[in-house]
Amino acid sequence: MSTPLQLHHSSPIAADVYEGLISKPKWLSPKLFYDAAGSALFEQITELPEYYLTRTERSILLENADEVIAAAGGNLSLIELGAGTATKTRILIGAALEKQKKLSFYPIDVSRSALDEAVASLNGDFRGLTVSPVVADYSHGLGQLTKLPGRKLLLYLGSSIGNFEPMQAGRMLHMMRSTLKSGDALLLGTDLVKSPDILLPAYDDSLGVTAEFNRNILRHINRELDADFDAATFKHVAPWNPAFSRMEMHLESTRPQVINIRALQMRVNFVKGERIHTENSYKFTQTVVDSILNLAGFAREQTWTDPQGWFALHLARVE
Repeated sequence: MSTPLQLHHSSPIAADVYEGLISKPKWLSPKLFYDAAGSALFEQITELPEYYLTRTERSILLENADEVIAAAGGNLSLIELGAGTATKTRILIGAALEKQKKLSFYPIDVSRSALDEAVASLNGDFRGLTVSPVVADYSHGLGQLTKLPGRKLLLYLGSSIGNFEPMQAGRMLHMMRSTLKSGDALLLGTDLVKSPDILLPAYDDSLGVTAEFNRNILRHINRELDADFDAATFKHVAPWNPAFSRMEMHLESTRPQVINIRALQMRVNFVKGERIHTENSYKFTQTVVDSILNLAGFAREQTWTDPQGWFALHLARVE
């Protein structure tokens, strides 16, 4: 069989889908969540009462944005990885423009539709702001950022670092470090360890929005790679894994079935109850955060948390 890139070289998701679905157990990269429909569903998730992460991080930013910007230093450019629609980032943009007359903001995301929405909402709202969106998978490198002038504050919010395996998270932070210069800083959001009573509803909400978000990954593959997944035959499963300190998301086949992915010339067999592992979301302690930052070449300077200690923002400087 030819490789997926030869079969469908124009699709950026081909290699990930092929590798994940020939693996045992099967998995799919969470990058595949974020087509236009997936991005819209995730925005809905952030507004759900069970999903504490976004509103808690936002509350920390509202309370501490001026202090964060002051601690980061003057003459800043803001760069956000996985920016989405950059809703929370508006708080930092406003605080930065109180300190300096002009600000450059570089939102980076795989979803063009989310970036288009970010640009439309930001342009005209802030005098002195220049928005330069970058449609890219930031996990493949950020070499172009080294050429940006002035001091950089790299934003990695939403506990996105928790979607990576620990070794991958370390490599990801090391890659970020390699794009920054002395005096530059990283603002890292991390979800903290807490009771499963809080975690479980956040990943399996009562309205089923998260379930639809999870199943949409199959619809994305159908459209992009001419596959025939019936998303309704896969059940959303979201357990807490205490041994690894992570929430997981899976899609479980509710019946035996065979899926054709024509662009990859693949037939994928499922038995009833077989799962596709679609996401991990690791929950952190401060000790673990310091360890991965230090190994990547960052020194944590300051941390801000909410009163309940559910979420944290860390300002780390290039050593």
